[in-house]
Amino acid sequence: MYMAMMSAIQCNPKFKAIYHRLVAAGKPKKVAIIACIRKLIVIINSMVRDGVMWDPKMV
Repeated sequence: MYMAMMSAIQCNPKFKAIYHRLVAAGKPKKVAIIACIRKLIVIINSMVRDGVMWDPKMV
């Protein structure tokens, strides 16, 4: 999951913004990545629960 988030931070502008906001706030880079991973897991969990497809507006 860590490598998937590294790719998402590079390719997905919303995750990139979240990551840079956390780092700018003084969080260590690993903590910011784990926070993004948690956000992705929460989104995926809600998608499975609700039976919906990926929508970039969810992030």
